Amino acid sequence: MKEFTAVDTLIIIGIVVAYILFTTWMTWRLRSKSSGDFMEGSRAMPAFIVGVMLMSEYIGAKSTIGTAQAAFEDGFAASWSVIGAAIGFPLFGLLLVKRIYNTGKITISGAIAEKYGNSTKNIISIIMIYALLLVNVGNYVSGAAAISTVLKVNLPVAAFITAIVSTFYFAFGGMKGMAWVTLLHSGMKYFGILVILGVALHMSGGISPMVQQMPDFYWTWDGHIGASTIVAWLIGTIGSIFCTQFVIQAISSTKDAASAKRATWVAFLFCLPIAIAIAIIGVAAKFLHPNINSLYALPVFLQDMSPWLAGLVTTSLVASIFVSVSTVALAIASLIVKDFYVPMRNPTPEREFKMTRWLSLAIGFLPLIFVLFVPEVLKLSFFTRAIRLSISVVAMMAFYLPFFKSARGANAGLIGACVVTSIWYLLGDPFGINNMYIALITPAVIMALDHLIPQKRPVTKTNMQKSGA
Repeated sequence: MKEFTAVDTLIIIGIVVAYILFTTWMTWRLRSKSSGDFMEGSRAMPAFIVGVMLMSEYIGAKSTIGTAQAAFEDGFAASWSVIGAAIGFPLFGLLLVKRIYNTGKITISGAIAEKYGNSTKNIISIIMIYALLLVNVGNYVSGAAAISTVLKVNLPVAAFITAIVSTFYFAFGGMKGMAWVTLLHSGMKYFGILVILGVALHMSGGISPMVQQMPDFYWTWDGHIGASTIVAWLIGTIGSIFCTQFVIQAISSTKDAASAKRATWVAFLFCLPIAIAIAIIGVAAKFLHPNINSLYALPVFLQDMSPWLAGLVTTSLVASIFVSVSTVALAIASLIVKDFYVPMRNPTPEREFKMTRWLSLAIGFLPLIFVLFVPEVLKLSFFTRAIRLSISVVAMMAFYLPFFKSARGANAGLIGACVVTSIWYLLGDPFGINNMYIALITPAVIMALDHLIPQKRPVTKTNMQKSGA
């Protein structure tokens, strides 16, 4: 593995900086100029653009770096972490898109509040904000790994660079500006991953030598991951798609429910091939560079390219980082503003828009505090999906099981699932039970138990007359 010279590094930095400057200018030109533009793109986004945005939400820096890291350690079966998204988007389109779109809400908490009320809405918002902040911690770690590999800076500095640029994108662009910049970012990301795949296969001599010389588990369907974990991944990824704030926000930006459904199929078509490519890259990194830190399984191939090609591929990884961080941060800002700031302060549209931008700055830099505490990106990724899965369980019960109509049960289920799942994750998944299963079962069990407990009937004049009072 060769080292870049000072001149090579300057070429790479120059390409990355030129791209950042161009997309910054593009973001400024397309920036949101009202709260409607910022939050939902004024419901005018084409289905193809929204589909690309959905794909980018689930195949960003965290998924690319994290899946390659898992494939390096546990085999090609790591691809299931992204294949789950490919399966989940059409299911989301079939089961929930129309129902959520027709509520007219741009937050999952707002949609569920139609059934359970404001207390449930606030609890969902808090849990979702908690989960999404952790998502961006993983995004920053993944992005910093890619940037630090080439620029030869440490992880905190690389993460700080990520924070500055991505915060500008979403704080000024909003949904309207980010939609078009995301299209460019996603094209660059796809290009970069395919180039890395080509370099990896060229250096390894193709897949056959790897199959022949590596332990068998690297090419089995379950690898060292195991069927139980893979099923948990699928459940968690599909479930989290059903309630992730940016996904809801993105489908709400289309002109109608039919367009929103088409967008989910666009996301499917983009997710599937990239899942396979990333896993092969991770296995090839193990084959060629068995002693490196697994976090660098994907960016390690940059060192084996010409500086010009490495510059383009580095730019593609940087683009992936920025879009991942920006979409998640935009979702957090939307939840805080729509579910807390607006109901409490009832601001004018202009003041709401201004406050959204100020909050966006804080949201963009907050995850930096935790960057050094996250060694395994994919495990954190799936824990955050587990937290969001519990919200999806409540959402499905709200839309499809009308007899579960107790706000008390929904609130207890949400809080209980969040607390129990977090403890289970921190304990390292006791008894070999993945925290995803805990997140799936806990809210349903609590809501079912609540259903068996009689609700107190409110004391009204009619009830008092019936009781003879």
